[in-house]
Amino acid sequence: RLLKKNIYLITPNTLNKSFYYFLPKLLKTKRIRYLQIRLKKLSKKKLVQEIKKIKKIVNKKTKIIINDFPEIASLLNCDGCHLGQKDKEISLVKKKFKTLKIVGVTCHNSKKIALSSVKKGASYVAFGSFYKTSTKKTKFNATVALLRWAKDKIKVPVVAIGGINEHNYQPLLKNGANLIACSSFVWKNKKYNPLQALNRLK
Repeated sequence: RLLKKNIYLITPNTLNKSFYYFLPKLLKTKRIRYLQIRLKKLSKKKLVQEIKKIKKIVNKKTKIIINDFPEIASLLNCDGCHLGQKDKEISLVKKKFKTLKIVGVTCHNSKKIALSSVKKGASYVAFGSFYKTSTKKTKFNATVALLRWAKDKIKVPVVAIGGINEHNYQPLLKNGANLIACSSFVWKNKKYNPLQALNRLK
């Protein structure tokens, strides 16, 4: 059975030897549509170094998305960037950084933000958190009802994020999520290594 390319993989907060060992193996599964480089703790100089390193590993079929920094994404000729609600306005980013093919937006659990983001040119919208997550503190809770609404109203891909694992991902895909975002389940799993964890999301 062919597995769908429905994984939106987010890097762990720190990149170690294990990350660089497993990343090529994860990419070989051909499941990962987007790889978001999310490294909040690094200086911009160090972030640029890590992105360059990752770019050498990732093939063109997986799109590289930089979290927060459209200017770095554009400078390094990455596929796109991901904007949170506290980041730059999407329309300004699209106007200023024309080389970015993909601009995704965090919409929390808001229909209003999602509709507005699409109107302004978002390439995809991300809803969450659907479940409890250890990756970041969450103030917003999203539901499968929101995904059903988005399936009807949103004409760009919908990403579900937050605490997704092997036991809870299927209702999200069945109710309208085009992609499931994973970080801790893959990189910090105490039961499986990253490749085994990814393969649990069939």
